[in-house]
Amino acid sequence: MSQPTSRGSRKLAVGLAATGALLLTAVVAAATPASGATDSAEGTDVCESFRAAGDNFAEYCIAGEAADGVTAAADTIPGVDEIASSANIRQIANVPKFGGFASEGAYNSDLAFQGNYVFAGNYEGFNVFDVSDPTSPEVVSQVVCSGSQGDPSVFGNLLFLAVDAPRSNDSCSSTSASSALESSWEGIRIFDISDKANPRYIKSVRTDCGSHTQTLVPSKDGKSVYVYIQSYGPSNGAFYCKPPHDKISIVKVPLDNPTSAAVVATPVLFPGTNGAGSTSGCHDITAYPALDLAAGACMGDGVLFDISDRENPVILSQVRDTNFAFWHSATFNNAGTKVVFTDELGGGSSAICTSNYRANQGADAIYDITGSGADRELVFKGYFKIPRLNTTLENCVAHNGSLIPAMGRDIMVQAWYQGGISVIDFTDSANPVEIAYWERGPLSDTRRILGGAWSTYYHNGYIYSNDIQKGLDVLKLDDPRTNNARAIAFSELNVQTQPNYPACTTVLSGRQNGSMNVTSGVTCLDGATVNGAIKVAPGAGLIAFNSTLNGSLHAAGASVVSIVESRVNGSVDAIGATIRDSKVTGAVRTS
Repeated sequence: MSQPTSRGSRKLAVGLAATGALLLTAVVAAATPASGATDSAEGTDVCESFRAAGDNFAEYCIAGEAADGVTAAADTIPGVDEIASSANIRQIANVPKFGGFASEGAYNSDLAFQGNYVFAGNYEGFNVFDVSDPTSPEVVSQVVCSGSQGDPSVFGNLLFLAVDAPRSNDSCSSTSASSALESSWEGIRIFDISDKANPRYIKSVRTDCGSHTQTLVPSKDGKSVYVYIQSYGPSNGAFYCKPPHDKISIVKVPLDNPTSAAVVATPVLFPGTNGAGSTSGCHDITAYPALDLAAGACMGDGVLFDISDRENPVILSQVRDTNFAFWHSATFNNAGTKVVFTDELGGGSSAICTSNYRANQGADAIYDITGSGADRELVFKGYFKIPRLNTTLENCVAHNGSLIPAMGRDIMVQAWYQGGISVIDFTDSANPVEIAYWERGPLSDTRRILGGAWSTYYHNGYIYSNDIQKGLDVLKLDDPRTNNARAIAFSELNVQTQPNYPACTTVLSGRQNGSMNVTSGVTCLDGATVNGAIKVAPGAGLIAFNSTLNGSLHAAGASVVSIVESRVNGSVDAIGATIRDSKVTGAVRTS
């Protein structure tokens, strides 16, 4: 297979180990980028200009693209800062970078969600936004705490921040240092976010090779949360990051005493020669705790894990693809029967969406999960890549996305850096189809600036995208295939800790005359009118979206009853039911 070049020595510094109080800046203030790239200038070597970012932007960058891509797409590519989109998606808000994150070298990164709050990572720390009104996000706080790449995850009152740049110590005032020093530090930082306006830094945990990304996995007893730390790029010259590094670090965080968080396991995933030559750790792992599964994008390998034992993940299936250069991230469908893997060819800084690259390069690969138990396997089904061409000045490749909980279909939204945002229906694994897109034109028509959508996720009715340079975007998707996803809402969402939601076994629309008995499975009403009483048997479920129920609703012991953006002309007797943005004319008993 195509293998990325070695990362070589970890050139970004490690910091001194924590010896005292952890320092935090939780105010909006200007700052010089400490971990992102410096502002690039025309004439600077394209790949070397990304060296200071500390990611694989420079290491795997492809500098020699010809200009053919510009000519081929000249009539279809939007101009600098122009917006192009399909008719079913539109931008409703943008919050530009500000304060300590305003510079070009302060890259925006991943996103996490909790109720009406969005936590937006940056190489210099993280922002907290209140999106109670998605058309007008409000800044709650900005925490300046340098250390690439600043991926956040949230769990209750805790926020975890990934640091993959060796620092002089673990504090927020640290500086870059040498990875060769024993005093160096990189790993994860833990914040108390019980007061969103004043996040408080409470703990750090050093991990080998730092934390490029991290994934939360709740313990089965509910008393702890595990943090799976993904890192890579070992070097003989690094004190804490020597080869081989075919492992992850697992940090256990007791919820009643988070400051006692510590590494409890470092399972070796690829002992001996089982990993591909380019596999020295994992780039990203997506866990599906409800199914005790995880999918790992491990540089040279795609991996399916059994995580029944949270401290001892077991490989179920391991695949390689000669077309893939760098296995980057993974997304399950809700049923846990498919995985969409991404290939970050060119390290995220290269122009892979030009006519110089095939339609299956720097793309998604969709795998079905076949078999059962210990015999489950990943089976390749098809590729997807955005069908639009970019200029050679636009970094573009498959990147982070999430499921849209549409009724009865497998649909996801995904970031493609300066390739923009794509909504993909992969219900047919072998024939994925784009159903919506939104993109800006290039950031410049004279030089390649690292930019575009880093993470693009669907949360409670809206699409949120963290653009590396342009800030937080909020978009509204209006499509009959996805509008019903508004029936599902999450109180907390970390995309790499994939939540499950009720799966529709039957989807009904139009007029339904007569009474309805739901005896098993989950019946979903999408724009339906039911003329008659509805009864839901114990263990069965009902979800109604944009529907009219002309009759009473009775459910006892149902698995789920949810009525969203609907009208009930009758009474509702359903303990535990959710009624949201709806009108009920009769008596209501839900508790």
